[in-house]
Amino acid sequence: MNTLVKNKTIQIDGSQGEGGGQILRTALSLSMLTGIPFELVNIRAGRKKPGLMRQHLVCVQASQRISNAIVEGAELHSQKLYFQPQQVQAGKYDFHIGSAGSTVLVLQTLLPALMMQNEISHISIHGGTHNPMAPTADFIESCFLPALHKLGIKVDFECERAGFFPIGAGQINITTYPWIDKLEYSVLNKGKLLEIRGYAAALNIQQNIADRELEVLHNKLSLSQRNRLNFQGISQGNTAFVVLNYEHHQQVFSALGEMKKSAEKVAHDLAKEVKSFLACDAVADEYLADQLLLPLALGKGGAFTAQVVSEHTTTQAEMIQKFLDCEIHFEAINDIFKVSVIT
Repeated sequence: MNTLVKNKTIQIDGSQGEGGGQILRTALSLSMLTGIPFELVNIRAGRKKPGLMRQHLVCVQASQRISNAIVEGAELHSQKLYFQPQQVQAGKYDFHIGSAGSTVLVLQTLLPALMMQNEISHISIHGGTHNPMAPTADFIESCFLPALHKLGIKVDFECERAGFFPIGAGQINITTYPWIDKLEYSVLNKGKLLEIRGYAAALNIQQNIADRELEVLHNKLSLSQRNRLNFQGISQGNTAFVVLNYEHHQQVFSALGEMKKSAEKVAHDLAKEVKSFLACDAVADEYLADQLLLPLALGKGGAFTAQVVSEHTTTQAEMIQKFLDCEIHFEAINDIFKVSVIT
């Protein structure tokens, strides 16, 4: 790849749209994919603590490492960043967040660039695996990656150790394979509901918390099966999640235990969220919707229905269209949305 000059740099205002870290992560992914440098200002301006937090900084440093990038402004609390990638290198990588920051968000930054390479990569990321403001490892394994599989993308995923706030100390291991067969993703109907599976885990705290959550979930949702998971790790925490297995799609909803919130209340709120999705005709929930946009834009495009199109999702669409020659459309149909990606 030729050395790129700053006058071809894409300028991005980090305060646009929902103004969070997703703008940074998407810019890093797309910059590595296209070779186009960017300058990001007002990083996370919409947040209580603006600028780069530790997990965002690890996203920048990890991206810099796999693409041998020229970077300016990669410091804690920095609100301005310049990133100029060179060549993305497949290989074996190990990244430490050094806090309970989300390993999954670091993965989502690196995955698009690595899956487009011609060789296999092995990545280990250390930090939080079950974070309140990010997809959980369970969501990635049982919802996001199965959706990618329909696009022809193969990724092996393992949560070796669970990591909860504030200790973290979790670990995810990922193997990415070259994306050879690009398939169009067109899933407008999720089809017949085949089963509802409930899962819960209590790590280094009372095990009956997980059992109580599963009992409530079963009473509210008539689970096909319920499973108490035995996580490994040194942190303390609790998670419950529900897998909805349809003919054409698999959706996951998860909840984390909170101090001063009973196991029954955690499960009750989760069941309410699941029931809301069961009652609608959409394929993807709010969170999967914005995560699918980039893989579709990199492949042959496609369409799906979404329960909600959030500001997070529209901001993601705007970012993708800054770097890639594609069109992303949102169309309201009754109470849901049709999302189309044309490449």
